Amino acid sequence: MIRIESLAYIVAQSTDIAKWQTYGEQVLGMSTSATAEGGLFLKMDERSYRVAVVPGAEDRYLASGWEVRDEAAYRDALAALAKAGTAVETGDAQLVAARQVKALSVFTDPAGNRHEISYGYTGPTAPFQSPIGVQGFKTGRQGMGHTVLPAAGSFDATLKFWQEVFGFGITDIFNFQPGPDAPVIRIYFLHAASGRHHSLALAEMPSPSGCVHAMVEVDTITDVGKAYDRVQKQGVKMMATLGEHENDRMTSFYVMTPGNFALEYGWGGISVEPGKWQTTQTQQVSIWGHDFSVGFR
Repeated sequence: MIRIESLAYIVAQSTDIAKWQTYGEQVLGMSTSATAEGGLFLKMDERSYRVAVVPGAEDRYLASGWEVRDEAAYRDALAALAKAGTAVETGDAQLVAARQVKALSVFTDPAGNRHEISYGYTGPTAPFQSPIGVQGFKTGRQGMGHTVLPAAGSFDATLKFWQEVFGFGITDIFNFQPGPDAPVIRIYFLHAASGRHHSLALAEMPSPSGCVHAMVEVDTITDVGKAYDRVQKQGVKMMATLGEHENDRMTSFYVMTPGNFALEYGWGGISVEPGKWQTTQTQQVSIWGHDFSVGFR
């Protein structure tokens, strides 16, 4: 079974790179640097980026960047994709250089979400220093965080794809019913080899921006609180108030990004042991807090 290690990075498309620079530095507390292609890197750890922003005609989520352990795992992943009948585009030298990896390929899952799979980070390494004093982000082997992607109309096929092609395990199942007369929305949380509670979640709903939300995790609850204060002081659109999730025990809040998708900013998420974890079924979104109605105001 092919094992993806983690979500190494995400890619956002932007009509205004400067907005992402201000947002990344002054809201999220990440450092930024311009890229040769006219885009922007948002740095969270020793790598030069975990969020790549590229110029484009829309403000949206563009791709999820998955990392495998080595060249052998990369070749096995391409073979597994071919066996599954999935079209794969080999990244050209320009894209490989831009993502700072040894090799990269692009594919879409059955729901139409774009993905990049790569191995071998080749970029520079340097200690993370936040421009506003964030102590650090939880990355390392568990990658940059997680992403929640839309899978309306092809949920079962997409779930099967991630399980059978890449060996993702189901960490948790949530059958979400937004109202007493509303249809149930399935949200499945999937873990990769790194053991983060979920690196990927699939939601049975549309999302015009290409992503329901992405998540980054800081090293201290204090930095969550400080970010929460910054968001309110700067008037950035809140998508959910502070709260603690039932399934991964993450204490977090949600805020809109310049890419028109939400970003969860949290601390304290649990890890799982792949192969031994028994799938849970969440009964409620959160133990406390997380008022999502603020996003509709």
